[in-house]
Amino acid sequence: MTLTGFLVDRLLPHLIIAPIALPMLTAGLMLLLVQAKDPAQPHGLGVYLPGNWPAPFGIVLALDRLSAMMLVLCSTVALAAVLFSAARWHRAGVHFHPLFQFQLMGLAGAFLTADLFNLFVFFEIMLAASYGLLLHGSGRPRVSAGLHYIAINLAASSLFLIGVSMLYGITGTLNMADLSQAVAGVAPADRGLLHAAAAVLAVAFLIKAAVWPLNFWLVPAYSAATAPVGALFALMTKVGVYSVLRLWTLLFGAEAGESSLFGSQWLVGGGMLTMAFGAIGMLGSQRLGHLAGFSAILSSGTLLAAMGFGQNLLTGGLLYYLLSSTLAVSALFLLTDLIDRWRNDGASVAPHEQTDDAPFLSADLVPNEGMNLDDKEQALIGEVIPAAAAFLGLAFIACTLVIAGLPPLPGFVGKFAMVHALLNPLGLGASSGIQLGVAGWTMVALVVASGLLALVALTRAGIRHFWAAHDRSAPKLLVLEGLPIALLLGACVALAWQAGAVMRYTQATADALHTPSTYVRAVMTTLPMPNPPSATTPAEQGAQHP
Repeated sequence: MTLTGFLVDRLLPHLIIAPIALPMLTAGLMLLLVQAKDPAQPHGLGVYLPGNWPAPFGIVLALDRLSAMMLVLCSTVALAAVLFSAARWHRAGVHFHPLFQFQLMGLAGAFLTADLFNLFVFFEIMLAASYGLLLHGSGRPRVSAGLHYIAINLAASSLFLIGVSMLYGITGTLNMADLSQAVAGVAPADRGLLHAAAAVLAVAFLIKAAVWPLNFWLVPAYSAATAPVGALFALMTKVGVYSVLRLWTLLFGAEAGESSLFGSQWLVGGGMLTMAFGAIGMLGSQRLGHLAGFSAILSSGTLLAAMGFGQNLLTGGLLYYLLSSTLAVSALFLLTDLIDRWRNDGASVAPHEQTDDAPFLSADLVPNEGMNLDDKEQALIGEVIPAAAAFLGLAFIACTLVIAGLPPLPGFVGKFAMVHALLNPLGLGASSGIQLGVAGWTMVALVVASGLLALVALTRAGIRHFWAAHDRSAPKLLVLEGLPIALLLGACVALAWQAGAVMRYTQATADALHTPSTYVRAVMTTLPMPNPPSATTPAEQGAQHP
């Protein structure tokens, strides 16, 4: 029996329940939307107690605007990656889909958990799955990069445990909301130890966020991974950014007393150095996989530097930029696989002149026999563009526009929002934080310069792979390979089309992050569900009450 026949025989009898199950699931999703808009829910924040123990004693899951945004982003990237893998990559090794689902479990748990211990647990689930995914497909480059990746993440996990242990020893709690309340009351003699614990924990998160100089592992690992894994890994750097943003605004916000904005200068400085490193790395890259890896580093550095200013208007802009840059980098990883495959399938005009060290064709090309010539007997590059090649070219242009921050796509909107907030630090609705000064002007210059360098690097790669391609057969593109890229770039277009609505959402998210009292109150005041009354029969009731 064929696989199709087997699935039909097994699934067909169950389709009778579809008219009931589909409306039920739709109703559940609509109730979630209603809950998000319910005035009784503070800012749409929901709290769930899995063990039915109140905070800070039990496990707590919290869903606020930031968590919801990251979950939607995670689901979008994961959907595109798993669709792309279904075309061919899931067969390159064993257990791809179970590892992929464990990866999603770790990501979702990291975004929803409200205590540090479970954040560590979900981090380890996510990392354990990523080890297998990185090695999926085998090959010496993947094994070599994978060993470095595993070593650096094990070191980061050790730092995570040390930092968490120190925080627990000082405050007596690991619940994030309870920690927010405890930080302001730490004794002056323990304040330095508190800062040391936070710094150790931050290093663990910043390794995952690919801050310079702790990001040497990222480009070799991400470029060696298969295309769908690389696309999902583009999201994993944002888990580090998310963790820093969540804990920094909770523990060291304006209400933290003497520890207010602790580490902000390090975030700004480290983020700027990461931006410069990512932009220069893009400019020096010859391989598309390395370009995509350095793009992820540039995105992460921009987010960390903007975060360090501690201003809610700037945070609103960086959250918008987080969405657009993650989608574009994920799409670039998928495009890399298709473009490299197309390039390797076609023959060049002068094979002896085009190498990895000299990727550009020289001016004195020798036309092959049978090549079309123009009136001057020069090699004529094809006039008709195949549909698949046109799709790849347009998709690459869209990725270039978003990553470089050019209009009309959302990369420009996000960068413009951040620059506007930097130039107007005391604007309407702005919270306290680092003022413009030298750091602000340096950040503005880096945002512009890094975008320019990214544009040069990506344009050069586009010329090499699309305009300077001679005598190459049309690319073979499956629907399952083009659809995920279209999904990611379509989401970018939607972000630009609905920029006003999305910016209002990200700004409301930023306002809530910089006034964490609502989050703290919601988590700490959620009560366990009462135990249901025991069911007794009338005879038993009579025996109990004579």
